[in-house]
Amino acid sequence: MQQPLRIAVFASGNGSNFQALADAVQAGELDATIELLVCDKPKAKVVERAKLAGVEPFIFEPKRYASREVYEAEILQRLTEKKVDLIVLAGYMRIITDTLVTPYYGRMINIHPSLLPAFPGVNAIRQAMELGVKLTGVTVHFVDGGMDTGPIIAQRAVEIEEEATEASVTESIHAVEMKLYPQVVQWIAKGQVQLVERKVQIIHS
Repeated sequence: MQQPLRIAVFASGNGSNFQALADAVQAGELDATIELLVCDKPKAKVVERAKLAGVEPFIFEPKRYASREVYEAEILQRLTEKKVDLIVLAGYMRIITDTLVTPYYGRMINIHPSLLPAFPGVNAIRQAMELGVKLTGVTVHFVDGGMDTGPIIAQRAVEIEEEATEASVTESIHAVEMKLYPQVVQWIAKGQVQLVERKVQIIHS
């Protein structure tokens, strides 16, 4: 019998995607255990969500460390102790260095609120609205150290209606994220995601 995927969720804010993953685990829809929450903001709501879900939080304040590499080395130690198979970035607002990318390449994923490669970086929804695009969406991708440049695993489109506001589009995108992210993690848990060079293949059973 296949062991559950051991995941660590990295988040900085509200934690809606953390909650979606925790709920999927609780409902038996995700063959995984959330072993650790990594958070750079002690007062973030996601910390409260983790405690309620029985997930151990590792909270750190970046300014207390000499560099990104120093705090990432400490995070890596925690991940190793917890035998984490997959890092799931869920609104983690920090650039990640090779200290974590190298040992977890192909085992670290991120979710981004656009159809990459369009609108990478921050304020992706606002960028889309300002340019007047009619279609945006959600992308789940592997992390390669660039700014939202890693190999794409899955995408879902979200239409921008004429009367849409940034708030309404954000709400629509969050709704898609909260379904898509647990689904992709489950594919990985089942061994259905193959990464060969820059191409991702999903093997549907």
